[in-house]
Amino acid sequence: MPAFGSSTVRTRLRLTRRGRVVLTGLAALPVALGVLIGVLSSGGAVAGIDDGRAAAAFETIEVGAGDTLWAIAESIAPSSDPRDVIYEIMRLNGLDDAVVQPGQELVLPATR
Repeated sequence: MPAFGSSTVRTRLRLTRRGRVVLTGLAALPVALGVLIGVLSSGGAVAGIDDGRAAAAFETIEVGAGDTLWAIAESIAPSSDPRDVIYEIMRLNGLDDAVVQPGQELVLPATR
């Protein structure tokens, strides 16, 4: 009788291409599930990005002949700095400059 362990032939574990694909897929499954859960659960966070200001209501006006953003800002927020209100109006409407045209619709913050 041979000595203990001398008769056993040790073979190296070999993975076929199919086996490697299955093993890689099983290893990647927790990562893929984590990413999927993260994406699905962050949808509300993306939609609710806030710059620290309180939620505001908006109203829409039509610019009249001779109206300027300065005059509009003073009329909707007389106690605020008109420059801050103009900046907010420009940001809300995606304006590049403070020039407005008669008939143009503007979204304004209802209260400040």
